[in-house]
Parts: sequence; structure tokens; C-alpha cells
Amino acid sequence: MEITKDIRYIGVNDHDIDLFEGQYPVENGMAYNSYVIIDDKIAVFDTVDARFTDQWMGNLDKALEGRTPDYLIIQHMEPDHSANIANFMEKYTDTRIVGSAKAFTMIKQFFGTDFSDRQIVVKEKDTLELGKHTLTFIAAPMVHWPEVMVTYDSCDKVLFSADAFGKFGALDVEEDWACEARRYYIGIVGKYGGQVQSLLKKAAGLDIEMICPLHGPALKENLNYYIGLYDTWSSYGTETEGVMIAYTSVYGNTKKAVEALAEMLEEKGCPKVVVNDLARCDMTEAVEDAFRYGKLILATTTYNGDVFPFMKEFIDHLTERNFQNRVVGMIENGSWAPMAAKVMKKMLENSKNLTLAEPVVSIRSALNEDSRGQLAALADAICAEEPDQEEAPAEESGSKKKYVCKICGYVYEGDELPQDFVCPLCRQGADAFELAE
Repeated sequence: MEITKDIRYIGVNDHDIDLFEGQYPVENGMAYNSYVIIDDKIAVFDTVDARFTDQWMGNLDKALEGRTPDYLIIQHMEPDHSANIANFMEKYTDTRIVGSAKAFTMIKQFFGTDFSDRQIVVKEKDTLELGKHTLTFIAAPMVHWPEVMVTYDSCDKVLFSADAFGKFGALDVEEDWACEARRYYIGIVGKYGGQVQSLLKKAAGLDIEMICPLHGPALKENLNYYIGLYDTWSSYGTETEGVMIAYTSVYGNTKKAVEALAEMLEEKGCPKVVVNDLARCDMTEAVEDAFRYGKLILATTTYNGDVFPFMKEFIDHLTERNFQNRVVGMIENGSWAPMAAKVMKKMLENSKNLTLAEPVVSIRSALNEDSRGQLAALADAICAEEPDQEEAPAEESGSKKKYVCKICGYVYEGDELPQDFVCPLCRQGADAFELAE
């Protein structure tokens, strides 16, 4: 497949996979993308999953038309992109391999060798001349692994973006880009919004006419649309005005309350109301919806002095992806000693910029006149421009310093960085941090 006159697509489609990374349902399969630039010198970008070695090698042979590649560029070391490094290097014995220092550490971990006699270690803004094509390497740590880099080709103005701007789905299936790109981003990259923001700032200084990710289609038109969505997602902004209701229900009474609330919201003109039964829906799509809409209602039963297991799992998915900047309402149900709202508040207490809409609806077994009144008040608060809320403690503006990890981009906020601090992402010590300007 021709991407430009000199760039060929040599990736593969996978329709055998049911769960990507062992957890994300992919009914329309996956694409593992790989590219080759044909110039005075030839560069191959990344490999593919181990189950497609022969197909990928065949695609590469066809694109080479009898020539030999000069470089294998490794942008990302997850096995769906790196599994065939050793096979490639064994076949093309004169080819050199290009990657970040951390990539070569991982190559040795995966394959027992880092090809030290054939490696080219690159860092931020290093370049590689192929002829008329000049490649510039840009560090993108924790988007979404620490070794990641992206590559800019100034000749064709193409950004090879690694997993950024990727999506679920094989390339031979027609489907909406945003839906599966959003689910992919929130599920896989969503924790690292700050690091994605850093990459977007770097990309803003480049003249980009096409983005070639490692999953999903090459993006050629209306790039501002795709970049705008990535900016919204990575800054944890609201993409679509509306309310997402996530609930669990044992005997149907909590479900009835959710249905009543959804009807009230719609009657009040809420632009969009989305309801997810967490016990039955695709959990990854429920998580996607929570990050898409500006307001979230959590409704669940008290269960063993805690919350129902599917709700606990859902909130865990939110918090581990840095859920923030949202209005949250709560409904709890308990036949005795309702505890669900207290537990949910505790689970969300470290999430930034959450506004708790009041009242918290408390149901004793089943809806009655009092709890219906609470639902109506919650609907009013959710639909109001400025809902009644519990105010979060005010932060002292400008009182905290920011220390940035030079390896992965993690930001530590505090008066001083502890000498024994260890980065929670890349496990580097305090000497890897620098004070942000």
C-alpha cells in the first residue's frame, strides 16, 4: 500500500484476536502497522506481532523490490510492534537498528542481545539522512512506555507517531475513527495525559501533513480534528456535553432509580444521557463514556459494607487513569446501614477537580416519596449551570514547585523533592528530576 511516493505500508490486519492486551474487546480486530521509506537509503519502521512474521516479511520483501534495508527504526518496544526484531536482524545482517537507549535495554531483555555492534542510539532532535528524506527523532516517554520515540520526516511532512493517534480495529473494516480511537486512548494511554500534552507541544512546532500511527489508519485530512481530540483527551477536558450514569443493581430497585433519574434529566433538556449497567456492558466502553462526558452519576448498592464489585472495578479504572475535571453525582442503596456513597467518595478523594453534586441520593431498599424528591433535586443540580456542590479544599496557588522526570516526564509537586524519591512510572531516583521552569 502506498502512503506517499516513497513511503509504503507493510503492516498486517489481525482478525483472530478477541481481546487486545488481554482486556479490550476488539470485534473488528487490530492492525499492526509498519512502514518503509524507499530512498537512497531504506528505513523500516517497527515490526509486527509474532503471529504475523511470514506475512510481514513478505510485505517487506515486496516493497523492497530486491533492495536491502539500511535501518530498522524501533519507536516502541511492546511485543505487538517489536516481536520480529530478531527475525529481521537475522535476515538482514548488514542492517543497523535505531532506537532510544531505553529501547536497547528492552531489546536485550526480550531477545538476549541488544545488537551492540549494529545499534544507533538516538535522542531528542537527532537526525538520520536517507537521501532526500531527513528523519528527526522526538522523545515521547510514557506515551505510553518509557522508551517511546516518534519520528518526523521533513520531506513528506509525515509524523510516525508510534501508539499516539492509534485506534482499535483492522484497516479493512470501515468504522468511525473517534469511537475506537477514544476507547483505545482512554484505556491504554489515558493515565499519561501530561506526557501526551508534552508531545503535542513538540508536534505543534512541526509542519505535519500526515500522521502514521502503529495502529489504525494513516491520518491525512483535517488533522486539526484529530489533534484537537487528543488535546481534549489528554487535558481531561469534556469532549461532549452530557451525563453518563453508571450503575449496578442486585434486585432492580437501584436500576429503577437510575431510569427515573435519566427520564428527569431528559425532561429537563440535558443534551445527552448515557446509561451503563456495569454488570452487563463492555467495561472499557463505560470507562470511555465517563471520560467523554462532563458529568457522571454513580449509582450502586451497599454490598458487604462496601460497594458492589462491578462499581468498585469501574471506579478503579477511572482513578488509575487520572479521572478529573468532572461533576459527579451519587446514588446509594442499602436496606440497612447504607455505605456506598461514603466508600465511593473515599475512592475518588485523590482525583483532581471533582465537583460533588448535591444531594447524595440515599435509598432504603426501594424508591419512595422522599428518595424520589432527592432524585429530582439531584437532576436539578446536574442540569444547572453551577450545580450545588461540596467545595474541595482550596489549593494554595503557586505554593508548590514542580519537578519533572527527565526520563519519563512524570511531574512531582511539592516544596522540595525528597532525596530518596523514586519515580512511580520509570523507577528512576531523584537525580533524574529537574525543577520545571
